[in-house]
Amino acid sequence: MLNGKAQFTNFKIHTQYSVCEGAIKIEELADYCKENKIPAIGLSDNLNLCGALEFSETISKVGTQPIIGTQINFEFSNSIGKLPIFAKTELGYKSLVKLSSKSFLESKEKEIPYCSVDDLLISKDIIVLSGGMDSLFSALLKKNKIKEIEQLALKLKSAFSDSLYLEIQRHNEEGEKRLENLFLELSKKTKIPLIASQEIFYINKDMYEAHDALLCIGEKTYIDEKNRKKYSNQHYIKSFEEIKKLYADIPEALENNFNFPYRFSYKLKKSSPVLPSLKISDNRTENEELLLQSKEGLKNRLTNFVFKKNHSGNKKEIQKKYAERLSHELSIINKMNYSGYFLIVSDYIKWAKTNNIPVGPGRGSGAGSLVAYCLDITDLDPIEFGLIFERFLNPDRISMPDFDIDFCEEKRDQVFKYLKSKYKNGVAHIITFGKLKARMALRDIGRVLGMPYGHVDRICKMIPFDPSRPLSLQESIAREPRFKEEEKNNPKVKKLIELSLKLEGLNRNLATHAAGVVIAGEELPEQVPLYKDNSSDLLLPSTQFDMHSSESAGLVKFDILGLNTLTLINKTIQILKTKKIEMNISKIPLDDKKIFEMLSTGETTGLFQLESSGVRSALKQMKPNKFEDIIALVALYRPGPMNNIPIYNDCKNGLKKPDYIHESLEKILKPTYGIIIYQEQVMQIAQTLAGFTPGEADILRKAMGKKKRKELEKQEEKFIKGAEKNNIGKDIASFIFQKIKPFAEYGFNKSHAAAYALIAYQTAYLKKYYPEDFIAATMSTELSNTDKLREFVEELKRLKIDIIRPNINKCFADFKPETNKIYYALSGIKSVGREAISNVVKEREKNGPFKSVNDFVNRVNSKDINKLQLEGLAKSGAFDDLEVNRHSLLNSIPKLIQINKSISEEKLSNQNSLFSKNSKEDDIIFSLEKVQPWSKNETLMNEFHSIGFYMSDHPLKAYEDYFEETKIFSFNDFVNSSESNCYVAGTIMSIQEKKSSKGTPFAVIKFTDLKSEFELFLFSDLLTSNREKLKAANSFVLSLQKDSIAGAKVTRRINIKNIVPLENFVKKSYDNVVIEINGKSNLDELQNILGENGNTKIQIKVNRDSKIYVFSLKNPRKFNFSTFKNIRSKEYVKKISF
Repeated sequence: MLNGKAQFTNFKIHTQYSVCEGAIKIEELADYCKENKIPAIGLSDNLNLCGALEFSETISKVGTQPIIGTQINFEFSNSIGKLPIFAKTELGYKSLVKLSSKSFLESKEKEIPYCSVDDLLISKDIIVLSGGMDSLFSALLKKNKIKEIEQLALKLKSAFSDSLYLEIQRHNEEGEKRLENLFLELSKKTKIPLIASQEIFYINKDMYEAHDALLCIGEKTYIDEKNRKKYSNQHYIKSFEEIKKLYADIPEALENNFNFPYRFSYKLKKSSPVLPSLKISDNRTENEELLLQSKEGLKNRLTNFVFKKNHSGNKKEIQKKYAERLSHELSIINKMNYSGYFLIVSDYIKWAKTNNIPVGPGRGSGAGSLVAYCLDITDLDPIEFGLIFERFLNPDRISMPDFDIDFCEEKRDQVFKYLKSKYKNGVAHIITFGKLKARMALRDIGRVLGMPYGHVDRICKMIPFDPSRPLSLQESIAREPRFKEEEKNNPKVKKLIELSLKLEGLNRNLATHAAGVVIAGEELPEQVPLYKDNSSDLLLPSTQFDMHSSESAGLVKFDILGLNTLTLINKTIQILKTKKIEMNISKIPLDDKKIFEMLSTGETTGLFQLESSGVRSALKQMKPNKFEDIIALVALYRPGPMNNIPIYNDCKNGLKKPDYIHESLEKILKPTYGIIIYQEQVMQIAQTLAGFTPGEADILRKAMGKKKRKELEKQEEKFIKGAEKNNIGKDIASFIFQKIKPFAEYGFNKSHAAAYALIAYQTAYLKKYYPEDFIAATMSTELSNTDKLREFVEELKRLKIDIIRPNINKCFADFKPETNKIYYALSGIKSVGREAISNVVKEREKNGPFKSVNDFVNRVNSKDINKLQLEGLAKSGAFDDLEVNRHSLLNSIPKLIQINKSISEEKLSNQNSLFSKNSKEDDIIFSLEKVQPWSKNETLMNEFHSIGFYMSDHPLKAYEDYFEETKIFSFNDFVNSSESNCYVAGTIMSIQEKKSSKGTPFAVIKFTDLKSEFELFLFSDLLTSNREKLKAANSFVLSLQKDSIAGAKVTRRINIKNIVPLENFVKKSYDNVVIEINGKSNLDELQNILGENGNTKIQIKVNRDSKIYVFSLKNPRKFNFSTFKNIRSKEYVKKISF
């Protein structure tokens, strides 16, 4: 019977985890449930349980009962389709997890994930539904397999009895009525109950059009396509009145729906951390094994590192100090059941080091652990650097910490292979979800609407690209007036923006966390749902839960990060080995004066963490002379604490007296000149002044960092009371607390800063003593990053190390160092693949240098060359030794490829060629297309497009004399001059457009001139008026002005007052020009050059016999840059003045 309190249960909700089909965000669904007082609601995402834990936690918080389900593909009678399944109990949830994991893990490549119906029949404590138009029943019906449908229904009834329902769905979909009739007949025949259900893809009816676009994004189709996946407009959450009317003729189906929530007694909850049980020899416990390995590791560290650094120290005292710290840490680790975690991390790090996979010294708070140091997890001695273990682990921590470990980027996959071999099915990556962010939403929806790519791309670029502060589409529209102009001019743009705003933020695709893995037991596929993309080459499956949900489910995350710097350090060491130089980077001295002298110059290109312009400036002022200075700088160079860098530098260099806040804090703050730089210092202050335990001090540190007012007030009261017990007055204690609070908000983790400072120092050491090898290795790790390569080429010029330009007969795939020179990498040229060019180099090394283009084409394998690759090589000048006319070579490339392919095919088939042959050899002879060589500018432009910068010459070189006469400075000369205004010429290398906090556009432009590269800001008005001209490789004359910065002693900001294309600037005519010539002049020649009438008054000064004669030409003449260049090239012309 229907009663007034009954409410329809929407148990078929498709959230955004039904990727590109569900358009419901869980938090928005929770708001809907709260607002409408919904008693129960069910999750039924397609193929996965990705949102199960988030759904359960979020929905239950608003007082709604969450019903956990999913729709999995099942196979029966050679047909595959979905069956919705729901968990009645915890055992039922485990059945869902097992089936969901199995569907992905056991499906073959390119197959859709599915299980067999037999897998379903043995599942316990679940409710099974027939599903609707996308179901297994529907798939069988489309093939008219009526007999098989009945067999399937009876099998399911036999296994699930009253936990099986046939769904009646009414969305006005094509074929829906036929399926309903089938289920009505089947229900009568088999006594399987009917249940009313609605397949819900979005909350509100007005979302239909946007949802239709979402389907097109997922299916890679267009809105206008007729034969595509399309739903009716009935898949929203209907009102109770609508539902009653819709199902008025089958009240029993509606009654079963009303009673559906009462069949469930399970809510998915968060879980405490679960680690795998480890197999340990000799029946030792994990705690005993950790103690044994730690003690052995301590002996090794003391003998090989600690005692060697403390020659004069008392060994017994040192040993006692380390043993006490080790015992203290182990007691906490044991108490918190974290021994297994340390052993697991230590195991795979030791394996990596044994197998020559470079591992970082540590990062994050884990570097503060002596146990980690003894187990080889980290390479930083926490006692030497004053690092605190409790910053990593203490009994008061709410969430468990993890070790973030850096591995060599190129060899990290080997670590994953090892984990797979050791833990079998107990290890997995963590899933991530690609989102329809502002730009992506516009691009995808623009495509499905059939808009031109170029137009959509232009609209997308109106959204500033700033990963550190991404703007939503709505924020971008509010800040950028061009959006409104586009909407006004084109109704399709209005539709594009309207749909994008509705879909922004939804999941777009599944991906994998690059570093995070979880390690549980072999029962992992039954503990959490797993996902595997069979089209990818990943070794491990992924959890269906994202990082947050995985941790909530009790999985412990291990971060196996890739750090490019470790790769380049390893490459440098390998290069040194070829020169018979053995280098153990972990044993270099950390007090090398030459390293600190180099750092003090600020010349830090290529040094990890130290190469930005701001850090260079800080280093020059700091003049570091000890390793702790580098740690401090790594910690300070961030928004907020950056303001303390000048104070640190002034105190360090004796220009200012440190302020220790209170005499009892001098010992803690002396190493950092009175500034609280590290979170560890906040903890030490709380322990020293207020008697906090290390765990309590960590809670205070967190409260200050997160600025939680209530917690801070509570902590302040506790701090003051503790300080009073130590004979510090209440007012003084309150003053100290208020004084340290702003520092603590920005305090940095010293353990992390020290670990990264060590890597920075290692790169500095290699650059100082092995510059060619280090820079070649670094450039070889940045082959696709032309900005970086350009910086290094400039650095090589500064270091007076020759760079050998791309040359097919001299260069290699990677950058190759020799004494005082580096050969440019051929794979550093755009469109040149590393593997292919490596094969070309092997051919050259095996059979000698290429003698000609003919020889090259006859010898290389057709698999190793293509049109784009050869174009890149030709434009860069790599073939100049074989053919000087780059233009001719470029135009001949299609012909060369055709001939090369014929040669390769002939070699393969061993048949005679139809081409003419050289009488001496079997090589095919051909000639290149005859065309005029490129002009100097054309050559440089093509070089720029192939390499990313200029190598053979500079486009401004041709104007050098002109700039000198017209008083156009180089940027460096202007910076170092006392002038406040001047003209500077520059060629654009790169341009990045951004938005200010007020929403006005500006651009950061990198220019190059004949002496340096420099970066300038171009603000709104000039940017808007010149936007179309501001392209890479274009040259400009800039009118610059120095502005004083308030409070600055020397630095003056440089602004662009005006910007004019160089070609416009040099085309202008001049009012007056004075040409100074010597006595051996050729006046007839000069008359011919100046023969054309124009607007410039010309004066000619002649120096003859120590006398100066001045002549003025009667009529104004034409005089521009071409005239200047022509006249300036004459030997008798001394000077041209304007």
